Amino acid sequence: MTENTRRDGLIGIGELSRRTGVPVRTIRFYCDEGILEPRRSAGGHRIFDPETAVDRLRLIRRLRALGLGLSAVVAVLTDTISIAEAAAAERAALDTELGAMTWRRATLTAVEQAPPAERAARLELLAAVHDRHRAHYQLVAFWRRQLVGSPTALFDGFVAMNIPAPPADPTPRHVLAFAELTAIVTDPGSAVAMRRYLWRTDPGRIRDKREFLTELAGACEAAGVLLGAGVTPRPGAELDRFVAAHAAARREPDTPRFRERLLRVAAPDYRIHRYWASTAEIIGEVTTGAAEHWLHRALAQTARSRSGDE
Repeated sequence: MTENTRRDGLIGIGELSRRTGVPVRTIRFYCDEGILEPRRSAGGHRIFDPETAVDRLRLIRRLRALGLGLSAVVAVLTDTISIAEAAAAERAALDTELGAMTWRRATLTAVEQAPPAERAARLELLAAVHDRHRAHYQLVAFWRRQLVGSPTALFDGFVAMNIPAPPADPTPRHVLAFAELTAIVTDPGSAVAMRRYLWRTDPGRIRDKREFLTELAGACEAAGVLLGAGVTPRPGAELDRFVAAHAAARREPDTPRFRERLLRVAAPDYRIHRYWASTAEIIGEVTTGAAEHWLHRALAQTARSRSGDE
């Protein structure tokens, strides 16, 4: 009688390998790791219950073929998680890995497609967004500082509409736009320029920031509808609401002089235009920044008109 044939029905490691197609060395490894629990013959050889061991080893082999790690395999074998749960976790991990690879591929293509004279600068720009999730966090953190005092729901809505998440299937243009956004928000001067453009004064002088930001968001939303419809900037209810929000926040009346002051303190900065242009490149929709720029141009029209009437 050999180690593979026993009167008690147990089988040796060689027979188990023959029945399952799993190499003997791998079976020994599973035993050493506690994944398989053999018995020992009088001579100290590993022996197995064929029904239990064969089924267990086949399940292990199938799970491993799906790419599951040993810890996940053990969790399934011990009924800590179901096979469906293990598969879902592995799929989620694979999605994350594929997302990172897709982003990397688009980044490499963007470098490859750059004109030779611009390649070094583009490489430097793109290197800052190799971690796309960290780059997105930087964008959110930038706006959290800008919109301090805003209601949670308002800020969450702003994030959803105006702060692009890294695209799941990015093009080289998407990656470049995201890199541009990251470069802008990490420029100390951008925070100052955006704060001036948004608040048009020292934020500390705003009486009620929550009310101001809520009214400002409403004005931008209304202007965004007109912008999306191709309406050129013009005076109207949208602009009046925009000015009223600023006037109420400062406890001042809406006068031609007040409107002129709003224009002077918020002269458009090139970084702001770059920021919103890059955002639109990714989102592909009317942004709050574009709507506010529409209002700014409308304000310039009405300020000139009223100034001429005086």
